[in-house]
Amino acid sequence: MDRISRRLFTGLGLTAGAALAASCGRPDEEESGPAAPAEPIAEGPATGSLTVWAMGAEGEALPELLAGFEEENPDVTLEVSPVPWDSAHDKFTSAIAAGTAPDVAQVGSTWMAEFVSLDALEPTPDSIATDDYFPGALESVTVDDTVYGVPWYVETRLVFYRKDIAESLGITEPPTDWEGLFEMARTMQGGPDGTWGIALQPGGQGSWQTVLPLIWSNGGDVVSEDSDEFTFVAAANEEALAYYQSFFTEGISDPAPAEGTTEQDFVSGAVPMFISGPWMMAGVEAVGGEGFAEKYGVFVMPEKESGASFLGGANVGVFQGGENRDSAWKLVEYLARPEVQVQWFEIVTAMPSLQAAWEDETVSANEKFEAFHTQLQTAFAPPTIATWEQVAARFDAQVEQVCKQDLAPADALETVQGEAQGIGTGA
Repeated sequence: MDRISRRLFTGLGLTAGAALAASCGRPDEEESGPAAPAEPIAEGPATGSLTVWAMGAEGEALPELLAGFEEENPDVTLEVSPVPWDSAHDKFTSAIAAGTAPDVAQVGSTWMAEFVSLDALEPTPDSIATDDYFPGALESVTVDDTVYGVPWYVETRLVFYRKDIAESLGITEPPTDWEGLFEMARTMQGGPDGTWGIALQPGGQGSWQTVLPLIWSNGGDVVSEDSDEFTFVAAANEEALAYYQSFFTEGISDPAPAEGTTEQDFVSGAVPMFISGPWMMAGVEAVGGEGFAEKYGVFVMPEKESGASFLGGANVGVFQGGENRDSAWKLVEYLARPEVQVQWFEIVTAMPSLQAAWEDETVSANEKFEAFHTQLQTAFAPPTIATWEQVAARFDAQVEQVCKQDLAPADALETVQGEAQGIGTGA
């Protein structure tokens, strides 16, 4: 399957996107780029010992989820090691270099191409189906037309808003386009306790995760279709970055927000809108207390040419060179069952990457999660290039100059284009 652009994926429904993914299969050996097909997985239960790494709260909770795997495979021994997120990337790269990588691990979606470039991950065997994943999630594990591992769970971003404040200001329906979002934020700023209209990150680490979806929404991108060159300098990208900048130049978003106050400011009404992922539901409801869940709502990203959003989450992969490779893939197969992904949702509220899992009432009953489900149809993973982490840091720095120093978006994009070209795509 040729690499499908995010713009084309935007026009595909879930069924169409899944069908395209299903039709791909393994690439022909004559094509350049794809890895050799993976070896089949041996039949029978898993045996022997497996080392498993997972990050943060997932690492702490994973043993509970894997109890079922151990029951099905009584002759397997699992050694699960939680790894702090802030040190995980360096721990992985050091282990890869030393030949001490785990058998199976949670892998950040932006690390996949880098680890593939280091020859660290195994391609996914044909016996593990990939036709039911959200298209953007499948794209996050696809490097040079070859699938590595599987998407484990996904997250995407929506606009959170104080529904009660909006209604008091005469806003009864969420906006559907960029202009509507801007005007709603301006209006919400004028609420009884409003200080700012919407919380947006004024640059700094991770700000690209909000800006890049606006670029996609406007029909732009930052890498070429074949991932061989950067395309930061483009009219669509400049327009998207200028739109983001306008929230700061017009005084609607705080250019110097305090850290860690999003939930409190949202509950107080000081900043009645922000863009974030599903984990913030528990955060704002904990601060707001009983009944606060009825006071706020979420809505999908407003459209320009489309209504794109960022697709994050994590994948799970098998590392090259392990002594128990077949059992490692059997563990991946287990994590890729819809019922197991539903169980994981119940444990840590991680949104399933398999569409079938969303049919379970445990996931679908909450209308706010249904909004996230809708957004996943047009949510896309970051570029699958080996150097994206480095390039993203340069992009973040320029976004900060745009938001805090009023740097012209065109100049910012020219700078990051030159820096990105110096870094290269790793191809």
